[in-house]
Amino acid sequence: MKKLWMLLIIIVTISLFTSCLATGDILLIGEKPAGFLLGIWHGWIAPFALILSLFIDGVRIYAPYNTGWWYDAGFYIAIISGFGGISLFRRKDKKDK
Repeated sequence: MKKLWMLLIIIVTISLFTSCLATGDILLIGEKPAGFLLGIWHGWIAPFALILSLFIDGVRIYAPYNTGWWYDAGFYIAIISGFGGISLFRRKDKKDK
C-alpha cells in the first residue's frame, strides 16, 4: 500500500511539473509571449522537458514565442541556480581527520 501511495505521489508531481512545458505551438500558450516568470519555470523543468522531448513531438525546452531578453534572463537564472548554484555552497569534506 505504501508503494502505491509513493507511485501516486510521483505521478502527480511529474504531472504538475510538466503541465506548463514549452511548446512550439502558439495556440497552447495563448496570445501573450512567454515572459520572465515562465522563463524561470521553463528553466526549472528543463530536465523533465529534455526527457519528454525525446518521446513527444512538440515539447520544447525553450519557448520560441517569448518576450526576448526578459525570458532569457529568467530561463538562465533558473538553470544556473538550479544546477550550478548548488555546487558553490557545498562543503568540502576534510579527509585529514
